Amino acid sequence: MRFPRARILIFAKAPEAGRVKTRLIPVLGADGAADLYRRLLRSTIQRMKLAEIAPITCYCAPDAEHKEFQLLAHDYCISLETQKGADLGERMANAASCQLAAGWGPVVLIGGDCPALRTDHLLQTLGWLKGDCDAVIGPAEDGGYVLLGLRKSSAQLFQGVAWGGDNVLDETRRRLQDLGWRWQELEPLWDLDRPADLERLQAMPA
Repeated sequence: MRFPRARILIFAKAPEAGRVKTRLIPVLGADGAADLYRRLLRSTIQRMKLAEIAPITCYCAPDAEHKEFQLLAHDYCISLETQKGADLGERMANAASCQLAAGWGPVVLIGGDCPALRTDHLLQTLGWLKGDCDAVIGPAEDGGYVLLGLRKSSAQLFQGVAWGGDNVLDETRRRLQDLGWRWQELEPLWDLDRPADLERLQAMPA
């Protein structure tokens, strides 16, 4: 394990038809979209486990008791926690602050559905956080982010953000600046949300 004190926090939804990857349903159908999400999540966890970067905790919605999450814990020996909070920002803030308060860190928050996110992105993130960075952002092409690395946490980073909009990245940058934190940014990446992204996924090397 390269960063045994760090934690990789994967935020995931139960892969139920009609509840995940809804913008892909017109192309794949509800069951097909859910199956794709399931495969993306498993692939993400498998990549991170094989790289032995840091211990992994999957933050689960609606709860960690769902059978799919229990299978993931069994198959990959990862920890499970239930997401807690009224919106995504509150859930991420709670997870990060809980892990950091327990003495672990830094933490890297990611989703399970960004096939372009590679293990070297996490290694770069943790290298920066081990240095003089307080935070690291992995920008998404759609104006959000696919990764957030933190050496410390503040509710100001997460409260009142219009999650899912195209200003999440810019708003996060402003808040980091207001906090006076030092941060670095990875290269922009794409996540798989729209039908056009399916062609990019198919073009990726196996």
